[in-house]
Amino acid sequence: MKHFLKETDFARSELPQLFALARELKRKRGTRSAPRPLAGQTWAMIFSKSSTRTRVSFEVGIHELGGNPLFLNKNDIQLGRGETVEDTARVLSRFVHGLIVRTFDHGEVERLAAAGSVPVVNALTDFLHPCQIFADAFTMTERWAKGRTGAKLVESLRGRKIAFLGDTACNMANSWILGANLFGMNISLAGPKEFAPSAEFQAQLAKENFRGGADYQFTTDPLEAVRGADVVYTDVWVSMGKEEETKERIRVMSPYVVTGKLFAAAKKDALFMHCLPAHAGEEVTQDVLDNPRSIIFDQAENRLHMQKAILATLAAAAR
Repeated sequence: MKHFLKETDFARSELPQLFALARELKRKRGTRSAPRPLAGQTWAMIFSKSSTRTRVSFEVGIHELGGNPLFLNKNDIQLGRGETVEDTARVLSRFVHGLIVRTFDHGEVERLAAAGSVPVVNALTDFLHPCQIFADAFTMTERWAKGRTGAKLVESLRGRKIAFLGDTACNMANSWILGANLFGMNISLAGPKEFAPSAEFQAQLAKENFRGGADYQFTTDPLEAVRGADVVYTDVWVSMGKEEETKERIRVMSPYVVTGKLFAAAKKDALFMHCLPAHAGEEVTQDVLDNPRSIIFDQAENRLHMQKAILATLAAAAR
C-alpha cells in the first residue's frame, strides 16, 4: 500500500510522472476530457486542525476527480472520544477508499497508515507538510520550465537555491529540507539559534526510511541565507498550538522579517513564497507580499492540482 506521509514517500524517479500529471489535471480542469480516476470512491478527511486551503483544495479535488469527500472533524468520530488510532484505521478502511489526515502528532498518521488498508495522505502534522512542498515545487516549475515536459520539468529545480527564514524548526522548514534534497535543490535556513532544526528532526533523519539525504545550511544571518537565492520563503512564526509563546517568538525572530531590502539581496529574479496565511508586519512586510515576484496565490491554487495528482497516483497504486 502506497501512502504519502513525507516527501520521500515518492522516489525521485516518480516525480516526472507526478508533476506531469499535475500539469495535465490543471490544463484539463473543467473540460469534458478531465480524468475522473476516483469515480465511485469516497475519501475520508480527518481534521484535528482547522484550515482554509487544505480543506477546500482536498474537497474540491476529490469531487473533480469523480469521488466523494467525507469531512470528519476529530470530535465527530469516536477517535475524539477514546477509540484507538488503530481501530479507527481498521474501521474506516472498511468504508472508504483513502484517508486524508490533518493533525498535530505525526505519529498519528504513521499509525493510521500502519493499521489501515487504504492509502493515507498527510495533509499536515506538526512535523511535516509534504503536500504544500510538492505544490510549491510544482509552482516553481511553472516559472522555470515553461515548455518543458517529463523529466525536464523536474530538472528545472536542480541546483536552485531556496532560503527559508524565521522559524527554522517548524514543519515547513523540516519539509523543505527533505523536499530540497529530493528535488536536487540547495537550502539555506536562517533563524535564531534556539530555533535551528530540532533534535527530533535530526533523529528522524537518521531513520532508514528518510531516504535521499538531508543536506542543509543553517545560519543566524538572514543576509547570508538569501544571497544567491532563487526563492525566499517564510512561514508564520506562531503555529497552531504555540500561541502561548507568541510574544517571545516575535521578539527573537524579529531580525528575520522578510523586508523589501532583504528580498532585494537575493537574485534579481528571485521569487517570494509563503504557504499562507501570512501575518503582514510580522514574518514579512506587505510590500514583499505585493511584489510582482511574489507567487503566494499561485502556490495556493496549485495545492489543488498537485493534490489531485497525488490522490490519483495513490488510488491507481491501490487497485
